[in-house]
Amino acid sequence: MDRNFEQTDMLRQPSLAAAGAVLTIDLGALRENYRRLNARLTGGARAAGVVKADGYGLGAVAVAHALQAEGCDRFFVAHVEEGVCLRSALGDGPAIFVLNGLPPGAEGEAMVSRLTPVLNSVEQLAAWRAAAHRAGRSLPAALQVDSGMSRLGMAAAEVEAVAGDAASLDGVDVVLVMSHLACADEPHHPANAAQLLEFERLRAMLPAAPASFANSSGIFLGSAYHFDLARPGAALYGINPTPGHTNPMLPVVRLDARVIQTRTVEEGAGVGYGHIYFAAGSLRTATISLGYADGWHRRGAAAAFFGGKRLPFIGRVSMDSIILDISALPESRLQAGDLVEVIGPSQDVDQVAALTGTIGYEVLTSLGNRFHRRIVNG
Repeated sequence: MDRNFEQTDMLRQPSLAAAGAVLTIDLGALRENYRRLNARLTGGARAAGVVKADGYGLGAVAVAHALQAEGCDRFFVAHVEEGVCLRSALGDGPAIFVLNGLPPGAEGEAMVSRLTPVLNSVEQLAAWRAAAHRAGRSLPAALQVDSGMSRLGMAAAEVEAVAGDAASLDGVDVVLVMSHLACADEPHHPANAAQLLEFERLRAMLPAAPASFANSSGIFLGSAYHFDLARPGAALYGINPTPGHTNPMLPVVRLDARVIQTRTVEEGAGVGYGHIYFAAGSLRTATISLGYADGWHRRGAAAAFFGGKRLPFIGRVSMDSIILDISALPESRLQAGDLVEVIGPSQDVDQVAALTGTIGYEVLTSLGNRFHRRIVNG
């Protein structure tokens, strides 16, 4: 059997009745989050849509269409293939930027799909310039400068070299100059102001072009960070861009897992792999159809909720299942086939992240393909 057919067949979405868990994606909430972020921007700045990693695990095409309905016409992905797929879905209208730039040899594919590379090095710049010469026309690009994160972008010496060489941008139409904040979720961190100064210094060496600096949390640092284009990602999807303060965003996702079976466990019984948990007395348990194969992190403590009651995880998270202590519920209240909430009103993405020792970004982007996905308010 053809391998690609096997993979496609295995990854098709299960029906609601057959699914072990149900992921609900509220595109109305996502659109409202986009409106709220735009409302915070000053001086004519607008928000793009960062839809890399398949829209943070929620479906880049559906997310992008929802954002388009709010007037968003600039999108950011991480890889060329993400951009190719998005262009096919969105048509000719929006600009699609590739944050990681282009791997050597991918220039032609980017041109065919009218992608705008974010050029992070003089090598990427030289390759894009050569592509423009072969095409006999100017090609658009964003230039990223490293203002202090030491991840991607041209270092100061490279920016100075580009600025000092009139031929370095021959055939390259610079449509955006950008950088990325390392500590924007810590508003009092001195790196924010230092990066702002360095960004201003470096962009002054380059051709005049719209500027982009603020990510989700950067929008909340104030107007000095807004420039022309903000690049929110996490905040669009309901992750709190202001840690330690009330989340100004609406929740976008809910995850409910199905109960496989319930049972009574006697005092002293070991529960789950490794018997890291022993029943202190007789207790009732439920096993739910969710595990680390679905992207639920094995480490840390967490719980599910049903009827407003917290149901702690006990024992280790398995590949396809988790055991709950349901002693807080009346007997027979929870049955096989019922759904329990694991992300939702009782426990949002950021709370799950805190309980499992990670961040909301990783929680969302880890969500697997075995869920039944429900789009609401689309």
